Amino acid sequence: MTNPYVAVLRAPRAWRFSAAGFVARLPISMLGIGTVLLVENATGSYGLAGAVAATLAVAAAAGGPLIARFVDRFGQRRVGLPSLVLHVAGLVGLVVAAEATAPAVLLFVTAAVAGAFQPAIGSFVRARWAVLFSGTDRLRTAYSLEAVVDELIFITGPPLVAVLAVTVGADWALLATALIVSVGTLLLLAQRRTEPQPQRHATHAGSALRQTGMPMCVLVAFALGGIFGSVEITVVAFADELGQLGAAGLVLAVYAAGSMLAGLAYGVIHPRAPLRVQYVLGCTAMMIVAVPLPFADSIAVLTALIFVAGFAISPTLIAGIALVEELVPASMLTEGLTWETTGIAAGVAAGASLSGPIVDASGASAAFWVTVGFSAAAAAMALLAQPSLRRAADSAHGRALPA
Repeated sequence: MTNPYVAVLRAPRAWRFSAAGFVARLPISMLGIGTVLLVENATGSYGLAGAVAATLAVAAAAGGPLIARFVDRFGQRRVGLPSLVLHVAGLVGLVVAAEATAPAVLLFVTAAVAGAFQPAIGSFVRARWAVLFSGTDRLRTAYSLEAVVDELIFITGPPLVAVLAVTVGADWALLATALIVSVGTLLLLAQRRTEPQPQRHATHAGSALRQTGMPMCVLVAFALGGIFGSVEITVVAFADELGQLGAAGLVLAVYAAGSMLAGLAYGVIHPRAPLRVQYVLGCTAMMIVAVPLPFADSIAVLTALIFVAGFAISPTLIAGIALVEELVPASMLTEGLTWETTGIAAGVAAGASLSGPIVDASGASAAFWVTVGFSAAAAAMALLAQPSLRRAADSAHGRALPA
């Protein structure tokens, strides 16, 4: 049998833009932990570090959809290049402010600039796949491939930034992310043949967020992001409490490895249940596997638990992305995909900002209850969203609603 992943990568120039996308979004897995390590090293406060990391994520959540709307209208290259320049300027400013022990307000301002103009590389790449395979089973495989790439990013990124922070300093670690995102984004934007055509004269008015079903998808994505944000900062604090800070990157990489394995399987199996059902089942699984985390008492136990927890991630996120592709018109696809990632980014900010003060006050184990809370919220909202998502899917497919 033909490997489905090989089949999609054999599409014209597909492997080139997918590979460039991997490099360009590798820093996504480095920015959060890199910012936490930089600010905590400069100030000694996990609370402030979490707040600055949250500011970067909130700014990305606020700016991402607006930039994506311009991308749909004017093209990835024309919007992506100036966005990249401002993103890198914000990261460099954040490092300078931290190393100069500048007032905290400068940390927040520079983090906000870096976040607001962060290129939505994942949406850029997925929009290119949609041009190639829209309406076919191969699109789901392509999305699964990108989910696997995302998890590979989260396997390699956290250990890389942790090693750089320990060996050359947290400042150089964050500057490395600026270099990597620059190289990868320029390689991607140079590939004009696979860039989706701008939709300057599209007849669809308003925002992709106004499409039926999209608000609930974004709310669920927010809760899922809260899981990731709380896990990231709590794992770092947990390892630090045990005097094994270097292990934090390894634990987060194992989390991503579990997700990557599940994503590989998902892309081959192609479950036949409706996407909305797959979404709620994935969210429920994420809630179940989060419950044991507060009871971990060693790095070894936490690593084992978090590896199992990772298996629920990719199938849930892939179902959510595919659901968005169903719900929004092609002329709004980049914006629609970015709203999904925006929900996740905003949730990451909420999870980090809630977990940091709890770590400072009560320790890392207590902060894992934030993870449990967000996972329960995701499952509940996905269940409540089922009726509206069913109606939206029926409408998108042109089916008559039951009487």
